[in-house]
Amino acid sequence: MPSKPSKILETFDNPQTDIDYTIRIDIPEFTCLCPLTGQPDFATIHIAYVPDRKCIELKALKMFMWSFREEGAFHEKVTNDMLASFVAACEPRFMRVTGKFNVRGGIYTTVVAEHKKADWDAPVLVQLP
Repeated sequence: MPSKPSKILETFDNPQTDIDYTIRIDIPEFTCLCPLTGQPDFATIHIAYVPDRKCIELKALKMFMWSFREEGAFHEKVTNDMLASFVAACEPRFMRVTGKFNVRGGIYTTVVAEHKKADWDAPVLVQLP
């Protein structure tokens, strides 16, 4: 197999540092294991961020997400761990990670974790008619 899971997140220089713009990434095939039963948990992970000087490289992100496949993790912890890893890698102006976990025992779980750089102010949303 040519590629394998990795906890290393690579980045590249943001090509447009002078403006705020949003990068949205959807990962519909995230899997990890329930830490209590060992059964697989499935989720769609949504990442939205305003980059500062660095952007997350997508191939590295794919390998990073794959690295959770054999790990036991509560939904709340794995979502917050992802956010911490992404923020450490690229130091964004703003980042939101949303984990939408599939039904388990009749219960859906959605976990939202956010980071905002202390000196960054979000742009005002423009409402068009």
